[in-house]
Amino acid sequence: MRLIYVTDAFAVWGGLERVLADKMNYLSKCYGYDVILMTVFHGEHTIPFSLNPRINHIDVGVMLHKQYEYSGIKRYLVHRRLFVQLKDKIQKTLLQINGDIIVCAKLDFVGVLNEVRGRIPLIVESHTLCKADYYEKCGLLRRLHIMDYKLQVQKADAVVALTAGDAKDWQLYNKNVFVIPNVVHVNESYNYSECVEKRIIFVGRFTKQKDFKSLLKIWSLVFSRHQDWTLDVYTDGELHAPGVRVFKPVADIMEKYRNSSILLLTSSFEPFGLVLSEAMSCGLPVVSFDCPYGPADIITDGVDGFLIKNRDVQAFADRVCQLIKDKELRVRMGQEAIKSSQRYRADVIMPKWKELFESLCRKE
Repeated sequence: MRLIYVTDAFAVWGGLERVLADKMNYLSKCYGYDVILMTVFHGEHTIPFSLNPRINHIDVGVMLHKQYEYSGIKRYLVHRRLFVQLKDKIQKTLLQINGDIIVCAKLDFVGVLNEVRGRIPLIVESHTLCKADYYEKCGLLRRLHIMDYKLQVQKADAVVALTAGDAKDWQLYNKNVFVIPNVVHVNESYNYSECVEKRIIFVGRFTKQKDFKSLLKIWSLVFSRHQDWTLDVYTDGELHAPGVRVFKPVADIMEKYRNSSILLLTSSFEPFGLVLSEAMSCGLPVVSFDCPYGPADIITDGVDGFLIKNRDVQAFADRVCQLIKDKELRVRMGQEAIKSSQRYRADVIMPKWKELFESLCRKE
């Protein structure tokens, strides 16, 4: 079977890139599939994650971001020209590849793929919430663009959502929706956190979605009571607060989890919550807002972590302080977290993808 994964670029240490790399490697190595990674504007960047040598990378090289150098009618005209280029290059590439299934990991490209894919089955792999525009409070123009993407999803052969809640929302646009959680790069070292370090960890891109304002409010409440603890933040932005240390993203984040005692997640919404399951696999109890939709699928409240009423900063801080004060609770929850995280191992998740691929090929 020949699979074509389509995304914009593959150049950053991101959660999406890590998940795709793990899945493509598994499909290539364990199932013997021919896997092609097709990027739209990767350029000369180095691929940050190791890929199986059998995986081919093709970059069609259409720099869509160039349109944002202009405004008004000029931007529209440049956009149309770039779209025509993209359509032509993807069509020619698909004819050369002769793939069996296309998996689109970015909603932006569903429309153009629908125009050129012919009879090749298309799976839309959603790594954002169906209602992300609502939660992000997007402007009218952006909402119109997103609505167009969603309408294009109607023509896909299948949609894969990461949680049951998001799947329900996608069913308004496509009846063939499947729930397949992310493959998690689980800790396979058999070395786990002992939850004794006075260190709390937060990992996330420096975006509005991650809600760093709430994070700092929570930390201010925690630090006022426990000034011997530190908060280590791994992000691509800057933060300044007492007791907070900021680091750039790193390749071996597992080592950082193992040297911490608690993980926090303050997002306003999460399609999945990859850092939760990664940290849990290292033996960390986790504390997260019960935001739509990922955390509630991953955390069993009071067992392997705490789910906090959405945006209740005081309750969040209180639970963190409870874990700080009770080492036995930290350790017990950390042990349960290790067990919970095994649900997302590749050998558990990937057979679901194999079944979906084979079912679509049988229909053909």
